[in-house]
Amino acid sequence: MGRLHYGDSSFEMEDRLLAHLQLIIGVKLRRGENFFMSWRADESSGFGRHAVWVDNGVPIHCQYDAAVPVELNMAWAERLADLASKGGGLIIQAEDVPLGIEEADESAQPQNAS
Repeated sequence: MGRLHYGDSSFEMEDRLLAHLQLIIGVKLRRGENFFMSWRADESSGFGRHAVWVDNGVPIHCQYDAAVPVELNMAWAERLADLASKGGGLIIQAEDVPLGIEEADESAQPQNAS
């Protein structure tokens, strides 16, 4: 398990998730795009959820447990980045979460043949 250090707070996260968040946070902040990021707390902390406002003014440090970088799943990263751009912010989802109803409906729509 790695740790996301955000300002004076620290959150335990799987290395794989943390690597994807590092990519998304880096891209968004380079563009000057601040956003909310939220996730469910684990059972050991009594459930609930966390939400943080991510912006350039707060120090961010990703601390990985493993020495070898993980291979990124770009489809998952794109899905998370898309969520970060919406009003509700980046709501962390598992890598194996199926497409949402809206996304499935859009992909089922026939394409215009021009």
